[in-house]
Amino acid sequence: MRRTVELTDMPGNDEGPRVLLLPGLGARGSGFRELALRLTDVARPVMVEYPEGGHAACGARALAEQVLRVTGSVDAVVASSFGGMVAAHLAAGGATRGVAFLGAFTRTEHVGPRGRLIAMMGPIAVLGRPGRVAASLAAWRPVASHQVADVVPTTMLERLTTLRRAFSIHAEPPPPDLRPLNVSCLCIQGDRDVLVPPSSLERLAASLPEGTPLHLLRGAGHVPYFSHPEECARLLTPWLQALAPAGLAVLTARGLGADVGSAA
Repeated sequence: MRRTVELTDMPGNDEGPRVLLLPGLGARGSGFRELALRLTDVARPVMVEYPEGGHAACGARALAEQVLRVTGSVDAVVASSFGGMVAAHLAAGGATRGVAFLGAFTRTEHVGPRGRLIAMMGPIAVLGRPGRVAASLAAWRPVASHQVADVVPTTMLERLTTLRRAFSIHAEPPPPDLRPLNVSCLCIQGDRDVLVPPSSLERLAASLPEGTPLHLLRGAGHVPYFSHPEECARLLTPWLQALAPAGLAVLTARGLGADVGSAA
């Protein structure tokens, strides 16, 4: 059981930006490994594993506070799916200068009508016991048996944690819009995403700073970082290079950062 946020620091460019890789609701941070390896020339990737168990029954804001306690402020965040909500809280709290959204959202309404049913992902994780078929559907390509756990919750503890966390999403206020903030954003969306449909991209973009680049990956599903790491790395590289550290201080402004800074 992971009782707290766990980090895996990948060997990287010491002069590059420190970038957190945040998974979705039931996925593991280890699913980012192939993308992380492709980013080591330009950045310092950090794969994040969320805590498990009853104490981890929290929505995106509380989870963002847990992440920040362990990681401190960073240069950039690359977030998948529900991880986009966590990343938005970090950005709104002044804890990062950039967020890349990969098949992600910051508010459930960005997902359209199905966003009202997002809590059902919890019961589906427990009762449906997702396996290789579900993982392959999410990736929109066959997923090897040894990689299934990177994409969908496979242990009972992971499933129960997903259940609790899914029901916690609507129990807290959503992240504020990032549009008025000085945050660099980037969006990558798979055109075969069956969970967060491509139509969500425009709704997400409307809440982000004007001019945020939008990229639609052909043939990619819900986890493009996992299924298309080379294409994602190509799009992320110039964005990360622009976020190279420039004396980034530990920020304790605007709510989240202040709360976490005082609790650390």
